Amino acid sequence: MDALIIETVVKAIVVLLVISALAGFGTYLERKVLAFMQRRLGPMHVGPFGLLQILADGIKLFTKEDIVPQHANRLIFMVAPAITAATAFIALAAVPLFPEFTLFGYTIRPIVADLNVGILFVLGAMASGLYGPLLAGMAQANKWGIIGSARTAILFLSYEVVTGLSILAPIMIVGSLSLIDFNNAQAGGVSDWMVWQQPVAFVLFLIAGFAETNRTPFDLLEHEAEVISGYATEYSGMRWGMFFIGEYANMITVAFLASLVFFGGFNPIGFIPGFLAIILKVSFFFFLMLWVRASWPHVRPDQLMWLCWKVLMPIAILNILITGIVLL
Repeated sequence: MDALIIETVVKAIVVLLVISALAGFGTYLERKVLAFMQRRLGPMHVGPFGLLQILADGIKLFTKEDIVPQHANRLIFMVAPAITAATAFIALAAVPLFPEFTLFGYTIRPIVADLNVGILFVLGAMASGLYGPLLAGMAQANKWGIIGSARTAILFLSYEVVTGLSILAPIMIVGSLSLIDFNNAQAGGVSDWMVWQQPVAFVLFLIAGFAETNRTPFDLLEHEAEVISGYATEYSGMRWGMFFIGEYANMITVAFLASLVFFGGFNPIGFIPGFLAIILKVSFFFFLMLWVRASWPHVRPDQLMWLCWKVLMPIAILNILITGIVLL
């Protein structure tokens, strides 16, 4: 039991450190990819190819003055960014990151908590991230922060419905809520991937994933093209940075979910070993999010709600009904 506790703690710390580092590197990648697609250079001045820009940004965030506005609710204002970052990392606890491997004769399973309701836990933890931006906007003493938090609540609550309904049809086929069971169900090769059986569910999940991670064209939470920055208007320094660490961590989680549920997980692809296969899949989905941001314009709030309730949700329900009929 003591060995199990120590192993779990070490896994949690490793996941926290690695994903935090990847989230920081993700900001550099996004700026470079967007610059390439828009015929710019991106970060170039700090280090070779601008690679030390990540370090410069980190120093800036840690040393920048941390301001709490005079009339804000101080406690909630300070806690809200921590909620966003914490829920993003908690969601990763039930995600199997790589295949099992042996190190010094000890078998290691790269998952912090192997839950038999893994998908439910991950979706629930990501959904609870709503409280971060919501409380952040409500704690401020300006109407723009409150409006931003209201848009946050509308967006998250609406697209959580689509996420849950889209994943329900694959769950019916596999008969389990465990992400490891999903991975094992697709062990027969590329032809066994869930995306071939549930292409509609995959498209719905991907669209809802973009919305829940606050990615363009669904970035109603902050909408950086506007003069006012929504719920993040009055934040500075590391508290502001924690919101975006949470966002990039959620992007990585959605990429892992899409890979595990629909694209064969960490099963090997021909001569490509499993650990490399999952890295390539997650990298592709992360790049896809950056690609869409560079290509698509923003969506108005009314268009976003129309798409969710009048298009995506009916399609998701219809897909569940058809799946149920076929299984029967």
